[in-house]
Amino acid sequence: MRRTLLPYLWPVLIGVLGAIVLLNAFPQLIGRSSSVPAQMPVEDGAGTREAPEVRQAEPMTRQQGPASYAQAVERAAPAVVNIYSSRVVEREEHPLMSDPFFRQFFGDETPSRQRMLSSLGSGVIISDDGYVLTNNHVIRGADQIQVALRDGRETLAEVIGTDPETDLAVLRIDLESLPVIELTDTTRIAVGDVSLAIGNPFGVGQTVTMGIISATGRSHLGLNAYEDFIQTDAAINPGNSGGALVNAEGALIGINTAIFSRSGGSQGIGFAIPANLARSILEELVIRGRVIRGWMGIEAQDLNQELAASFGLESPIGVVIAGVVPDGPGDRAGLQPGDVLLEVDGQPVLDPRQTMSDIAAVEPGTRLPLTLVRGGERREVNIELGERPTPALPHSDQR
Repeated sequence: MRRTLLPYLWPVLIGVLGAIVLLNAFPQLIGRSSSVPAQMPVEDGAGTREAPEVRQAEPMTRQQGPASYAQAVERAAPAVVNIYSSRVVEREEHPLMSDPFFRQFFGDETPSRQRMLSSLGSGVIISDDGYVLTNNHVIRGADQIQVALRDGRETLAEVIGTDPETDLAVLRIDLESLPVIELTDTTRIAVGDVSLAIGNPFGVGQTVTMGIISATGRSHLGLNAYEDFIQTDAAINPGNSGGALVNAEGALIGINTAIFSRSGGSQGIGFAIPANLARSILEELVIRGRVIRGWMGIEAQDLNQELAASFGLESPIGVVIAGVVPDGPGDRAGLQPGDVLLEVDGQPVLDPRQTMSDIAAVEPGTRLPLTLVRGGERREVNIELGERPTPALPHSDQR
C-alpha cells in the first residue's frame, strides 16, 4: 500500500509547501497588512504633534431598549469633566473718585480697579494622553482654566488650540490613568435614537438628562459660521456647554453647545456638534495648531425667484455675490459684486452656507473652475483658493 500511494503523495506535499511559501511572502493574501498611521504629523509654527488616538465605538445595535441607562452613564460619565475658567478684568472707576474731596475718605490707597470673572462649563476627555474637547466660548478670554474630574482630581489645563467658527476648543491635562470616552460614527445615528446629555448645569455638579435625537444636519441657525448640528430634546442648561451627548451605549455622539430658549433654561431644543466633526477639528488643532480652510473671499446671499428674474435667469439656482474682499482670491480672479455664481468645480450652487462649507474642505492653493452670470452673459472663471482668516463670531445664546 505504501509503495502504491507514495507516487501520489509527492505532488500533494510539494503543493502544500508552495502554498506556505506564498502566504509568508504575500501576507495580504490572508488579510494581514502593515499598520499605517491615520494622519502624518505636519510641521507648522505651532510645533509638530501626532494626531491623538481616540477610541472608536462599535456600531450601536437598535433592539429593545433597556429599563435603565446606568451602564451607558457609567461608561461615559467619568470622562466628562467640569471646567472652571477665570480672567481678570479692569473695573471702571467711579467719576467721583477723581475728586480730591471724596478721595480723602479712602486715604492714600486707591481701591483696586481689577476684579475676577469666573465661568463654568464642561468638557470631554477624548484620549489617553489628556486631550479634552470643549466649547470655545467656555474658555474664551480665560487667564486660567481648571479641570475637575468626577473622581475628585483637579488640575490646570493648557489650551492647545481653538476654532471659533465651529465653537470648539482643545485643552490638555497632565494626569495619569485618565478615563476616556469612546466616539461613535455620527453618520450612523438616526432621528429617534435615545440621547443622554452629561455636564455640569448651573454648577450643581455632574448631571445626566435623557431625550432623543430630534433632528440631524441642522444649519442656518446663526450660531456658528459652520453648522451641522445634532438636535436633541435632552435638557441642556447653562454649564452644559462642552459636555457630552452620548447614545444608549455610552458612546459620544456630540459636544453640547447651544439651546433655543426664551426663558434662559431648557425648552427641549438643544444642539450638539457631531462627534465626527469634533474629531476632525481635534486633529487639525493638535497637529497644526489651527484649522486650515479654503476661502474664496466673497460674501454671498440667497437667490430668490424675483432676483433670478432680474438677472435673466429662469430659476433661482445659484447665489448672488454681494461683496468681494479686496485683494482676496475672488478679487484676484476678477469676481464682482452682482455676479451670480452658478457652479463651483462643476457642482451647482444652491445654498451660500453649504457652498462655504464645501469650499472650506478644499486645500488652500487649489484652483477651481467657476461658472457665473454677469450682465446676462454666462462666463467661466478660474479661482485659486486662499486660506480663510478667522473672523470674530457674532453673539449667540450658547450654553
